[in-house]
Parts: sequence; structure tokens; C-alpha cells
Amino acid sequence: MARLVPRFGVSRYEADEYYKIALEQYRKKNIEEAILNLTHAIELLPNHAEYYAARGFFRLEDGDTKKAEMDFVEALKYNKYELMANYGRGMIAYQDKNWEEARAHFSDAWAANPQRPETLYYLGLVYHRLNENDKAIGWMKQAQDAYTAADDSRNARNAERWQREFEKLLEKK
Repeated sequence: MARLVPRFGVSRYEADEYYKIALEQYRKKNIEEAILNLTHAIELLPNHAEYYAARGFFRLEDGDTKKAEMDFVEALKYNKYELMANYGRGMIAYQDKNWEEARAHFSDAWAANPQRPETLYYLGLVYHRLNENDKAIGWMKQAQDAYTAADDSRNARNAERWQREFEKLLEKK
């Protein structure tokens, strides 16, 4: 009988239910509950990259960078291009001012979804930090376009401001 449970996908179904509950708890700002539910999902389906990545993201939001990093690394064992795991590792590297590592992780996140505005935005910032403002402008323009397409005018304006700043820096050279 034990072999029938995985065969019929009951564990996967239960894991997905915990995942949905975790997302709802996160929306309600109950991060501890969200993390707990993702932990249950991982126990039921331990090789699912998205669960580790989401838990890592929640832990990062909660300020637990070390555990977040561990979750992101685990997610990337199962899927090298897991968007959230690469984005999260990029955020950690960016916060640590490790620009090359941030570029690598944001680039992998971009490969997973080239239209994600946040990734484009941070790629622009990373190239700026690397003093490659000509490339930073291109990434920030893409971010602006993606934010505009997503009807996010506030972030589109921020991306536009950064572009002007990068252009000024290029003129000074």
C-alpha cells in the first residue's frame, strides 16, 4: 500500500496544498507560518526546487540571510535556473557588495525569465556598481519597459531616473 501513495501523487498534492497555504500566509504577513508550511511541503516533496526557493525568499524577507542562502543553494541543486533562488542569491550578493557574484546570479535569474522587471533593474544596478554604465543603461531601459508593461509606473519612473544618472556619469568620462 505504501507504494500506491507516491504513485497516485497524494504526497505531491499535499505538498502543493501546504505551498498554497504558505503563499496565503505570506500575503497575510504571517512569515513564520509561511515558512512552517513550506517546511511541511519540503518534507513531503524534498526534491522540488520551487519550495526551497520560496522558503528561502520568505527567510530573506524575515532577515535570516544564512538560512535563506541554504535554501537557495538547495533549490539550485534541483534546478540550476530556478528564478527565485538565483534572484535571492543575487540579492544577498548585492547586499554584501559582491558585484560579480550578484551579476552571475541575476544573469541566471534573467535566463529563467527575461521579462522579469526586478531582475532587469538589479542587473542595471550591478553593472553600474561595476562601472559599466553603458551596459547599466541598457538593462535599466529594459527594466523601465517591463515595469511599464506591468503597469507599475512608480518603478518605471525609478528606472528612468537611474538611466539619466548613468548617462550623466558617462558624460563625465
